[in-house]
Amino acid sequence: MKILVFIKQVPDTINVRIDPKTGNLDRTGLKGVINPFDNNALEAALKIKEETGATITVVSMGPPQTEESLRIALAMGCDEAVILCAKELGGADTLATGYTLASAVKKIEDYDLLLFGRHAVDADTGQCGPIVAEFLNLPQITFATSIKVEENHVICERDFDDCIQKVKVKLPAVVTVCAEINEPRYPSPLGIMKAMKKPLITWTHEDMGCDTERIGKNGSPSIVREIFEPEHTQKDTIMFSGETDEIAKSIVDLLEQQHLI
Repeated sequence: MKILVFIKQVPDTINVRIDPKTGNLDRTGLKGVINPFDNNALEAALKIKEETGATITVVSMGPPQTEESLRIALAMGCDEAVILCAKELGGADTLATGYTLASAVKKIEDYDLLLFGRHAVDADTGQCGPIVAEFLNLPQITFATSIKVEENHVICERDFDDCIQKVKVKLPAVVTVCAEINEPRYPSPLGIMKAMKKPLITWTHEDMGCDTERIGKNGSPSIVREIFEPEHTQKDTIMFSGETDEIAKSIVDLLEQQHLI
């Protein structure tokens, strides 16, 4: 069995800054990390590997520094890593990214299960997994909270407010996973040392035979007009004291004054 896991290196969102002149994310000096939901996809793949003996290829599109995240994935237990890197791929929206990732899958040829995190924390669209599934004409299950492989099928559960949906589709298939599915492992020191010695496979758009009008900015119909930080305001804090009945009445009076009830 061959599993492909797609990860994205995102800026550490704790320290994200906005460039006031351009309105874009200022990535200067920001540490790149694996998108948290993609860590869940990696862990799901590794558990399947432990159960079935599957091999795992981790794939990421991004600048050269994406190598850092790929090596972490290798240290966790993935077998090989592919970086899709070329300046022509820059500025891609989810449609162009999905096309590029699907082109990589076609080049790999041999695959059974494609795993994605539910969405990337820097964009929050959740579209890449489904778009790749559409380009490859594969069945897809989104927002999976559990995953199990049986023979030539994958079985997932999806949590809803009033029920748990169980879905079974034939492989090959695409699955996007939620954080609830597992707790990602940390790479071991030995795994890190081994990962540093493993070669990375690098493909450009030319290696994948991509149409240049469908990648990067050329293939991106959506445009980000502005990114801004929300205004941080300090609200007044009101403290109530007294007996329980008195506090309850004071709260009700305040809510009525503000026309909230």
